[in-house]
Amino acid sequence: MTPLPQNLIIRSLTAEAFAPFGDVIEARPETMRLINGGTTERFHALATPDVVGDGARVIINIFRGQPRSFPYEIGMMERHPLGSQSFSPLNGRPYLVAVSPDESGKPGKPQAFLARGDQGVNYHRNTWHHPLIAVGEVSDFLIVDRDGPGHNLEEFFFDAPFTILEPSL
Repeated sequence: MTPLPQNLIIRSLTAEAFAPFGDVIEARPETMRLINGGTTERFHALATPDVVGDGARVIINIFRGQPRSFPYEIGMMERHPLGSQSFSPLNGRPYLVAVSPDESGKPGKPQAFLARGDQGVNYHRNTWHHPLIAVGEVSDFLIVDRDGPGHNLEEFFFDAPFTILEPSL
């Protein structure tokens, strides 16, 4: 018997709710410092890239995500054992984040978060997550990622997908 798909509840992205999976990158008042003679607000140390392995380096990319159609099925998750990965929207558009707790080396039931257009995420190294989920229109993201030798991608495919209904923007 094939398991039936399960609907996921979309939650607002907050630092507290997302903490088991990584960091929320946003301009929080407690991280602000004035620099450049008081003309610039610096929101300091919002996330720390984490890469391991000989020859590894931190790189910066732009990903251009195509919008997903809803309802959208989450049929797989991926993780990067050798480096963290951050996504920060460049177009100011909201997007969806789907993550799973690790359950003995496999992803558990996913959790879905609606990220505002001024919030980024930094997935901790080895965190199960779904690839980029752009909403509404083509969206660009600044990605801080690992480059270098070694196998830095694991994928897992669920027996039955999880469904995300249309997010309320």
